[in-house]
Amino acid sequence: MALSDAAIRKAKPADKPLRLFDGGGLYLEISPSGSKLWRLKYRFAGKEKRLALGIYPDVSLAGAREGRGAHDTAHTALQNCGQVFRYGVATGRILSDPCRDLRGALRPLKHEHFPSITEPVAVAELLRAIDGFKGTFTVQCALRLAPMFFVRPGELRSAQWEHFDLEKHEWRYLVTKTNTEHLVPLATQAVAILKDLHALTGQRRHVFPGRDPKKPMSDAAVNAALRRMGYDTRTEITGHGFRAMARTILHQELGIAPEVIEHQLAHRVPDVLGTAYNRTKFIKERRKMMQQWADYLDKLKAGATVIPLHGQAASLESRRG
Repeated sequence: MALSDAAIRKAKPADKPLRLFDGGGLYLEISPSGSKLWRLKYRFAGKEKRLALGIYPDVSLAGAREGRGAHDTAHTALQNCGQVFRYGVATGRILSDPCRDLRGALRPLKHEHFPSITEPVAVAELLRAIDGFKGTFTVQCALRLAPMFFVRPGELRSAQWEHFDLEKHEWRYLVTKTNTEHLVPLATQAVAILKDLHALTGQRRHVFPGRDPKKPMSDAAVNAALRRMGYDTRTEITGHGFRAMARTILHQELGIAPEVIEHQLAHRVPDVLGTAYNRTKFIKERRKMMQQWADYLDKLKAGATVIPLHGQAASLESRRG
């Protein structure tokens, strides 16, 4: 029998994980804690596999059914296969790349805009809510660092201690989306948080380990924490939304040049020489910007009057009015 939204809402957690099946291998798994995760059961090479599709209600019943969010995976798989076949052509192992015949076969990806908070007063409220978060210390540290770093959520949760140099105030890692090296200058506030966290997780590989100490925390951990604080991750803020928050406020309120911000976001922005990205470009400006950003966030959180570096000065009190 197919599922319905009413049945999902009424479903209560049990002592053991509860599975509500919809058909075609799709089912909703309800954990003892009450979280609801969409999963798809399928077989590959004769073995049963399971794929996580997202958390309900972030992913609705209709959304989970509709072909199941695999378009990103399909495009990534096609890209990876194309790289393999092109290598085969270059090394004389095959005559042509069969992936060329699949161009246009996949439905184009829809690039959604992640909800974000960009008004300073609302950002201040969010920062205070993060400080009052009652979850684990590891997740709270991830929440506190997310707005300071404004990296992609996957890059934050999978961060490894070996890539940090707290003495040099640097975090260097490989951006998987673009396969480029990236450098995040660390503000003094970020270093202080990381040192506190190192006392707890420093002996492990990941900065933010999950329940399995050999793996990073769940990709749903930050969004789940935001929901626990009362934020709607469909319309207000997500872990990815911290990037838009920083980009908007750094430019509009602090007057930072867009090209400096874009480089810190690790975006491919060609310059006049055609260079797409250079991890050390504008590094002096970026170091200054990251400290200035952390200081600005502290002032916002404290409710202090914050004066933009351009345009008319405006206090938080006047914004509230």
